[in-house]
Amino acid sequence: MQKEWYVVNTYSGHENKVKEKLEMRASSMGMEDYIYRVVVPEQKVIETKDGKEKEKNVKMFPGYILVEMVMTDEAWFIVRNTPGVTGFIGSSGKGAKPFPLTPEEVDHILGSMGMSRLDLGNELKEDDKVKVISGPFQGMIGTVKKIDFEHQQLEVIIDLFGQETTVELALTEIEKA
Repeated sequence: MQKEWYVVNTYSGHENKVKEKLEMRASSMGMEDYIYRVVVPEQKVIETKDGKEKEKNVKMFPGYILVEMVMTDEAWFIVRNTPGVTGFIGSSGKGAKPFPLTPEEVDHILGSMGMSRLDLGNELKEDDKVKVISGPFQGMIGTVKKIDFEHQQLEVIIDLFGQETTVELALTEIEKA
């Protein structure tokens, strides 16, 4: 099974508390290999009040958090039964497991927060195999040659008509193979 991103519904205003509780539960129950990251989607907004500009974090989706996890029965149970969680989005109910977010959706949400779906340096390294999921090289498998952390781009070597070719790809265009 592979790890994917899911949307979890929480009580509005309790997103950060639920994040802390979920991370503590995953740690105390030894589920760090199944529940990886918990993110409260926020954006920085500059407000002008009384002629003074003030930077403020505003929740993008009040009442929702994102969880990167491997959907096993145990991990599903731990997330669902965390205090403050009301359920998963994308589940029909009746004990059905939810559908994960697509890589494009995750990239859009995390990208607007300055984050990445893939943990560069830890999860993705040079010489790793990647699959191109969008763009003109979609469906091709390549090898990471170079990672540009600052611009979230990669140089990937792909086999193009029997010849090794280096192409530049955005992080949003690939997934780990």
